[in-house]
Amino acid sequence: MRFDIPEQKKLTYEMVIPIRWGDMDAMGHVNNTLYFRYMEIVRIEWLHGVAGPPDMGGEGFVIVNAFCNFLRQLEYPGDILAKHYVANPGRSSFDTFITLERTDQPGVLYATGGATVVWLDIAAAKSAPLPDALRRLLM
Repeated sequence: MRFDIPEQKKLTYEMVIPIRWGDMDAMGHVNNTLYFRYMEIVRIEWLHGVAGPPDMGGEGFVIVNAFCNFLRQLEYPGDILAKHYVANPGRSSFDTFITLERTDQPGVLYATGGATVVWLDIAAAKSAPLPDALRRLLM
């Protein structure tokens, strides 16, 4: 099953992530688990930048699903351009979408993926309304 990134999305962040020698597996390409790590890096970097780190006594964010479409094999050496998008803001959640491409091959997608983020009242272990400032960034 393939999950596609919706047309109605908002680009919120971009960053370059180096491919490390240790990211490769015995097959000579970046291990599939690292694609999720790259997506986590850009998602967390953006979330911490706009909402701060989770406050263990207050509110923060969790993901409730994650997916990745592996389109091409990433290989060392190189750098990845990760683009982070948001869509579908709800009362307490929104979707994130990420594209991964090599910086030396602009526009050529190597992977697409994303996750649903839920804003959480950490002490109550229940979803909470998105903060207004975060909601404005999602629109």
